[in-house]
Amino acid sequence: MSEWCIGIDGGGTSCRAAVATSQGQIVGRGLSGAANILSDPPTARRHILAAAEAACREAGLDPAALSSMPALLGLAGANVGTVARDIAAALPFRESEIVSDGLIALEGALGPEDGTMAILGTGTVYLTRRAGAVRTLGGWGFQLGDQGSGARLGHALLQESLLAFDGMRPGSPLTAAVLCEFGDDPGAIVTFARAAQPADYGRFAPRIFAALEEGDAVAADLVAAAARQIDQALDAAAREGTAPICLLGGLSQAYQRHLAARHRLRLAPARADALSGAVSLCVAWQRGLADPAGS
Repeated sequence: MSEWCIGIDGGGTSCRAAVATSQGQIVGRGLSGAANILSDPPTARRHILAAAEAACREAGLDPAALSSMPALLGLAGANVGTVARDIAAALPFRESEIVSDGLIALEGALGPEDGTMAILGTGTVYLTRRAGAVRTLGGWGFQLGDQGSGARLGHALLQESLLAFDGMRPGSPLTAAVLCEFGDDPGAIVTFARAAQPADYGRFAPRIFAALEEGDAVAADLVAAAARQIDQALDAAAREGTAPICLLGGLSQAYQRHLAARHRLRLAPARADALSGAVSLCVAWQRGLADPAGS
């Protein structure tokens, strides 16, 4: 068994890495940019390496030591197609196990207990554990999924801004500000959208929630529609019962008060974060106590 292991949490906005001892004690952390292997595999690989090398340096280790470390990576987009296998083959670790970013978040949030976890950030994904069995809902990526996500909110805002420009729907101070940002040129929004990644749309989400606090009508409609989608997902994931629901991700706090009461009553704080979950799963995997891919 290796003296060191590394856990990695890669999402649509950032990638975090932690070098830990074989007992799970974190000794170094690193941070880099977005690591969604589904939407942008080359950039994801580059940022995974950057975060891992930074974690090594903080731990006082030569980044070359990565070649002797087992790595467990929780990555956005890992549940779709063969992209996870391709990324694993291109990484320098001694051996790599890639699971969804949702699975490491579930491990961090709930530990070994039953419950439901929702990641509400640039993307969205839901996991629930009952009697040790884990079920994943969503996480299909921006093109076909991620309802309620920051990326979807931003995308919807740009749509509303164009509809307001055309006089097809009422505008608001928020849509006017978006149009102004693009020089009051709808063509500039279209050009932006052609090359935009989920994180590019996601950067508009905080502005939507800020505008909501100021009484913006378009922002209110966008958040209400997104919250209904999250409620639907939680209905499917959590079902009836008393097991806790943990909300994680950059938009988790913003959404809390907009969810249905049946879900708010079951909300509980996470025990730890996703990066801690990745380290915990990596240690258990190396000890032969768990099969991360089948957890």
